[in-house]
Amino acid sequence: MSQPPGPAMPAQPSTPAPEEAEEAATKAVPEPAPDPAAPARHPVDQLLPPTRLGLLGLQHVLVMYTGCVTVPLVFGSAAKLDTSTIGLLINADLLVAGLITLLQALGLGKVAGVRLPVVAGATFTAVSPMILIAGDYGIQAVYGAMIAAGVFGLLVAVPFARAVRFFPPLVSGTVITVIGLSLIGVAAGLIAGQDPAAKDYARPSHLALAGGIVLLIVLVQRLTRGFLAQLGVLIGLVAGTLVAVPMGLTDFSSVGGADWFGLASPFHFGAPHFPVAAVISMCVVMLVTYTESTADMLAVAEMTGRDLSRGDLARGLAADGLSGIFGGVMNGFLDTAFAQNVGLVGMTKVRSRYVAAVAGAILLALALIPKLGQIVASLPGPVIGGAGLVMFATVTAVGIATLRTVEFDGTGNLLIVAVSIGLGMLPVVAPSFYHAFPTWVQIIGGSAITSATIAAFALNLLFHHTPSRTQRPAPPAEAPAS
Repeated sequence: MSQPPGPAMPAQPSTPAPEEAEEAATKAVPEPAPDPAAPARHPVDQLLPPTRLGLLGLQHVLVMYTGCVTVPLVFGSAAKLDTSTIGLLINADLLVAGLITLLQALGLGKVAGVRLPVVAGATFTAVSPMILIAGDYGIQAVYGAMIAAGVFGLLVAVPFARAVRFFPPLVSGTVITVIGLSLIGVAAGLIAGQDPAAKDYARPSHLALAGGIVLLIVLVQRLTRGFLAQLGVLIGLVAGTLVAVPMGLTDFSSVGGADWFGLASPFHFGAPHFPVAAVISMCVVMLVTYTESTADMLAVAEMTGRDLSRGDLARGLAADGLSGIFGGVMNGFLDTAFAQNVGLVGMTKVRSRYVAAVAGAILLALALIPKLGQIVASLPGPVIGGAGLVMFATVTAVGIATLRTVEFDGTGNLLIVAVSIGLGMLPVVAPSFYHAFPTWVQIIGGSAITSATIAAFALNLLFHHTPSRTQRPAPPAEAPAS
């Protein structure tokens, strides 16, 4: 069950780097004359026509936008910031997300960027710690701790990536499954509403709208082919919004009051502070973010058929670390790879990283032009939730497909999967499960993704990488001698 980026590669006696061998083979074979526009490149590196790039990139943005801007909305409200300041946080959030998405898709030499179709966005993992830090030390400490955590992330990216061999399909498949399952509740909240006591909570018309979008996406996938089939989610979002207008679910009044251009200046809240407790808390958050991003990047690598080496993973994690530095300077947030966009890659089968790059460029435009951002933010919850339900469930299905490659008979792997999913889903079904524990325990235990990752990682070590496990078959061989 060894991973591709293992320490030794005996199957390739003269070429230690398979990518170099592939490039050499490509140069040795003459390019077909009839189709010079289709070089022998990996699908991840292929540049699609401009129209397809634009629409597919927009589809990625529409899928992740609500989740991305929810983080500054929640934090701003909890920190008791005024509306205009929260708007600046949203712009800064989109700016950092756009920059990190471009970095992940295009890469920055050997420094940062996984060079896969990865879309980055603000992680919910950091919200609770940021609120606690703001209450105890002030917002300047929030962004000071974020900058420190970003530097810490850059320092540990390479050591963390070396643990990738301990993320076999058993671990990655389990974590990816939990990622999808944990996000289904988010889709339900968008469709039904967040307050069960509200008059319009789970209104049948809202559920019907979301169900119609799911049905439309299914029909587009089933009845169309090629590029049109790849736009199923975008078609569902547009059609759902048009249906939502006569239902009174759309409100574009905020668009008129939004500025055409706006961005918060660096260190908007003043010079950053660095309380030790706040810095340690955010460094823990950075490690949690790395576990999430590792699982997501492994999933994207599997979907695209691109081997994820330790260097690739380290550069991808370094981009997350840079998000902490950028976010701290520009009043933004820590970023991670967004699972809903992972699901979109699996659903559309579009593997080009340049689609993600276009999504990053669109996010930058939304950050610099608040009026555009307000248009996207005005999409109704049931519409986003209906499309999100398909995306999140697709992530779960990818995890299950990964687990199909695992050997379960007589290995203990079934128990590993069961315990990991059970522990991972606890904070989903019981959000206050760890409320009596210290903050750092709530940060780790309260994240379904982190709980499942730690459990699967530790149990895999216990069952498959400890002396007791490897020596278990020894007693029968020694019995006749005694």
